[in-house]
Amino acid sequence: MEMIGLFTILVPFLGAILTLFVPKQSAKWVCQLFAALATAGTWAIAYQFFAHGGEAQSIELVKVANTLIFGLTIDKVSTLILVAVVGLGLIVAVYSLGYMSKGNKEHPHEGDPRYYAFLLIFIGAMAGLVQSSTILGQLLFFEITGACSWSLISYYQTPVAFRAALKALLVTHIASLGLFLAAAVLFVNAGTFELTAIATLSASAKTIVLLGILFAAWGKSAQLPMHMWLPDAMNAPTPVSAYLHAASMVKVGVYIFARGILSAGEVPEIVGVVGIIGAMITMIYGFMMYLPQKDMKRLLAYSTIAQLAYIFLALSMGALGSHLALESGVTYIFNHAFAKSLFFLVAGALSYACGTRMLPELKGIITKAPLLGVGFCVAAMAISGVPPFNGFFSKFPLLQAGFQLSEQYWWLTPVLILALIESVATFGWLLYWFGKSVIGEPSPAVNNVSPLPVSMKLTLIVLIVMSLASSVIASAWLG
Repeated sequence: MEMIGLFTILVPFLGAILTLFVPKQSAKWVCQLFAALATAGTWAIAYQFFAHGGEAQSIELVKVANTLIFGLTIDKVSTLILVAVVGLGLIVAVYSLGYMSKGNKEHPHEGDPRYYAFLLIFIGAMAGLVQSSTILGQLLFFEITGACSWSLISYYQTPVAFRAALKALLVTHIASLGLFLAAAVLFVNAGTFELTAIATLSASAKTIVLLGILFAAWGKSAQLPMHMWLPDAMNAPTPVSAYLHAASMVKVGVYIFARGILSAGEVPEIVGVVGIIGAMITMIYGFMMYLPQKDMKRLLAYSTIAQLAYIFLALSMGALGSHLALESGVTYIFNHAFAKSLFFLVAGALSYACGTRMLPELKGIITKAPLLGVGFCVAAMAISGVPPFNGFFSKFPLLQAGFQLSEQYWWLTPVLILALIESVATFGWLLYWFGKSVIGEPSPAVNNVSPLPVSMKLTLIVLIVMSLASSVIASAWLG
């Protein structure tokens, strides 16, 4: 299991190096191969984990004197999220075969080797972060993802893209100060960087460590007041938006917060309260901001900010003692990754085939491009939490756990009512755009729609299926 875990981390880095030395036309195929190998590695480690009884394991890899610098944590949560973030990296790589081409009406451009190299590095960094058993390991890969996001957001090398990339890099680097603080306090008080040592800290030290992790999580997951980088990051190629801003980078924040809570034992109440307050302010702000958006990707960016607030809400209620809320938060990370990736890749397919992703210019999609119409509909219902799609099986247990917890914390009741109103309003707003864009007489842009490459069609079909099936997988996985 140790070798397989290292394999999933190192193989994408090796592939990234090779893409820079092979001919340009071969780089995309090298990316497919190494992303597929890493994905196979995640399933192999999951198989080994369950074959050995599903008992959590901690593997020591790098030690200095008696201090563990980097190790692997193999448990139900890490294996579940590992399969998602690496597998979606493969899906985005396959999608890029078609999208990054001269046939793209909005961005006719063949993908450079650096595009595929940084995509592979990002996959490897996500595999490392998810499996890391130490806060130093998390910090290392946290910073690598920031560097990769800078390169990929600025990929088209326009002044606007450079500004957006720099903003993302600066904000997420400032956020990393929370992890530096948490690592320092953990080491001073426990003499180790292992996450499991958080449980041994005093209440005051534990509060500082967890709030430091929460601050880093807010920055990476674009929560107020550190949200400003995400909407501008939509200048990246759409496959990058799907991976960084739906499946991986924004999930770094919620994952490290979830891992901190899972490792902390009894969590100080203040951590949960601060998390809930931040989540609700962000949720309302995100909803208000995506109402006026006409650019589909910017709408999805603000929607992502609001949806991540649901995950912080669930995890923060888990910090208050609700195991169901904590489990729903982890499931939400998994489910949302597939649903929002589908939505982003539908947006990318529309820009590829129609030359625009501006919603007022798109009408009658279902008649000219049925797959895109179905994908839009499925993604909208999944994000809104409509059964039987995966979002429902994240939101329902979240609300159930919250109302159970409100017997102890009465102030949670109005919080949950607000969250429920936001969820219903989200469905109404996406339904509005479904009526304006998907059905009806085709607009000129839709009338001239170009056929999608097979690679793009295949990935959309996979994500549509996963928007139905991922909640079943997560439920069986977590037991």
